[in-house]
Amino acid sequence: MMDEIDSDDFGRISEILITRKSELERMIVAEKENSAPVELDQSRLGRLSRMDAMQVQAMSQETARRREVEVRKIDAALDRIKSVDYGYCLKCDEPVGKGRLALDPAAPLCIGCAGLAEKKR
Repeated sequence: MMDEIDSDDFGRISEILITRKSELERMIVAEKENSAPVELDQSRLGRLSRMDAMQVQAMSQETARRREVEVRKIDAALDRIKSVDYGYCLKCDEPVGKGRLALDPAAPLCIGCAGLAEKKR
């Protein structure tokens, strides 16, 4: 089938995934200081400054959580490449499709199953 990936693509896709994972891990480490606990001493920070700091902290924590989820997706995709299951939908076992994998090399589902999963949310 034309939409299936070739074995030649696996090395290139692995490099893309590993590069993205390294970028994410660097961002997670760099963002740790924004996620640090906010000091509650009002004599040093005014109420609004503390609220701003707490908002920055919450946004940093959510960003870190999303990056960690993406790292786990990448790890799972790399495991699928090693086990030769890469490129096939985890739900229906049909090919995921080159176009979808080009947009998201860590995509675990074909477009049909991904659409069904999204509707269930």
